[in-house]
Amino acid sequence: MSTIEKAVVTEDKPVSKWTYKDFTWVLSLFGTAVGAGVLFLPIKAGAGGFWPLVVLAIIATPMIWLAHKGLARFVLSSKNPNADITDTVEEHFGKVGANIITFAYFFAIYPIVLIYGVGITNTVDSFLVNQLGIDPLPRWLLSGVLIAAMTAGVVFGRDLMLKLTSLMVYPLVFILLALSLYLIPEWNMSMLEVAPDWSAMPVIVWMAIPLIVFSFNHSPIISQFTKDQRQQFGDNAVVKTDMITGGAALMLTGFVMFFVFSVVLSLSPAELAVAKEQNISVLSHIANINPSPILSYLGPIVAFAAIVSSYFGHFLGAHEGLVGLIKSRSSFSVKKIQTASMLFIVITTWIVTIRNPSILGMIETMGAPMIAAILFILPVVSMNIVPAMKKFSTSKLAQIFTFICGLASITSVIYGAFL
Repeated sequence: MSTIEKAVVTEDKPVSKWTYKDFTWVLSLFGTAVGAGVLFLPIKAGAGGFWPLVVLAIIATPMIWLAHKGLARFVLSSKNPNADITDTVEEHFGKVGANIITFAYFFAIYPIVLIYGVGITNTVDSFLVNQLGIDPLPRWLLSGVLIAAMTAGVVFGRDLMLKLTSLMVYPLVFILLALSLYLIPEWNMSMLEVAPDWSAMPVIVWMAIPLIVFSFNHSPIISQFTKDQRQQFGDNAVVKTDMITGGAALMLTGFVMFFVFSVVLSLSPAELAVAKEQNISVLSHIANINPSPILSYLGPIVAFAAIVSSYFGHFLGAHEGLVGLIKSRSSFSVKKIQTASMLFIVITTWIVTIRNPSILGMIETMGAPMIAAILFILPVVSMNIVPAMKKFSTSKLAQIFTFICGLASITSVIYGAFL
C-alpha cells in the first residue's frame, strides 16, 4: 500500500471523514456538470433502445469518477500548490505541451458556445411558434438578438450574471428532478417492445459515449477544487479528491440517468427521432406534444434557463482562452485583442446559428473529443511516463478502462464520419 493510501489524517484534520464542506464541493462539481448538455442526452442515449441505455447507465459512474479522479491527481502531482492544469502540463511537458493544452482547452470550450447559440435560438423559436402561436421570426434576426443579448449580459454585468447563473443551478436541478417524477405516470412500454439487436449494441454504446463525456464533464472546476483540497490537507489531499469526485459521480449519474430514463420511458422511439430531427432539446419536444399546460410552458423555460446559464461561463472561458492564445503571439494591445476575440466569437456563433447544424452532431464531433483527450487520455498517459505521477497512479485496470473510454469518444467521431 502506498503512502497516499495509508495517509488518512493530517495533524488535526480527519481526511477520510465526510464534512459539510465536502458536500458543498460535491454540489459544486455537480452544478458544473448539470447544464444544457443533459437536455439533449435522452435523445441520443435513448435512440438505440432501452438496453443500450442500461449499459450506458452502468458504465457512466466509473467513467466519470475515474476520469475526474485522474485529472485531480494530475493537478496534485505539480510541485506548485497553486498550479492549475496548464501549469502542471508545462511543468511535466514543457512550454510546447502547455501550448498544446491551451489550444485544446479553447477548442473544447469554443464549440460549446456555438452549440448553445444554436440551442437557445431553436428553443425560443419553438416556444414562439408552438406555445405562443407566433409566426416564425427570420432566423438571422432571432439568433442575432438572442446572442447579442446574452453577450451584453456578460460584457456589462459579468459579476452579476455569474452570481445569477450559479444561483440558477440548484433551482434547475430541483425542477429537472420534479419533471422526472412528474413524467412517471406517462411511462409506457414502447421502448421495451423494441427488440434489442445485440450484435449492434457495442456500436450503439460506442457512438453514445461522446455525449456521456460531454454531459457529465465538470473538468473546468477541477483545478480550483484540487487547489482547495491541497491547501487544507497537503500531501493527503488525494484522499479527499478521490472521495469527493466519487460522491459527485454517484450523484450525477443517479440524478441525470433517472431524468434520462424517465424521459425515454415517457416517449416512443419515433418521438425521440422527431426531437433529433427538429434539433431541439427534449424538454421543448415534450412541451410541444404534451397536453399539460404546466409542461408546455415550464419545459421551454427550463431549457432556456439551462442554456443561458451554461452560455455565460463557457463564453467567458472561450474568450479568455482566445485572448491568451493571441496575446503571447501578437504585438497588439490587450484591449484590442479582447475586443477582436469577443467579436470573433459572437460573429462566428451567429453564423453557425443561422446555418442551424445538428446540435448532437456538434457535441459528438467538436466538443466531446477535445474534452476526452484532456480528461481521459492526459492523466493516464502521465501516470505511465511522468515520474511525479507514479505515486498518484490508479490501478492498471482503472487506467485501461479510462483510456479505452477516452479513445472510444475520440474514435467514434472518425467512425461516424464514414457512416
